[in-house]
Amino acid sequence: MRGAEREAYVEYVSRCSPRLRRIATLLAGDPARGDDLVQETLTKLFVQWKRASGADNIDRYVQRMLYRVFIDDRRRKWASVRLFDTMPESAYTASDPADAMAVRTALRQVPKGQRAVLVLRFFGDLSVNETAEVLGCSVGNVKSQTARGLEALKGALNPPEAPLASSSGASR
Repeated sequence: MRGAEREAYVEYVSRCSPRLRRIATLLAGDPARGDDLVQETLTKLFVQWKRASGADNIDRYVQRMLYRVFIDDRRRKWASVRLFDTMPESAYTASDPADAMAVRTALRQVPKGQRAVLVLRFFGDLSVNETAEVLGCSVGNVKSQTARGLEALKGALNPPEAPLASSSGASR
């Protein structure tokens, strides 16, 4: 990569990294895995920079790359290996408001396809058409996955209350 191309790549990565990181963290369910997804995506972008920089919409091109890296990562056998039941506290979540943490926790419970649609639509600020383009699916699929995903997210954020057990000393 020549000097001018390298500068354009560095400028683009500097501008888009925070947004990609936010999307990847929400897709993956935790900041460390999100960072891994972004790093792999940006590495692939570096290799394909000449082609990517010529795309009509480079942001959509890179978001599609990120989504594909996420899907590929989920297919690998090691992706199901967990060293901890819960992730250790990280510096990323320490300063987040409780509501943001609740949404992240709830998003982990939403099926991955629906989660991808919700993250791209509402955290990536993509339209229905743009989301369909990034995911390589139909507009109707994005709409139905959005509706189902919002219901799943709503259920995860507001789980049904357990019925109260009647106490043995209650009068009849």
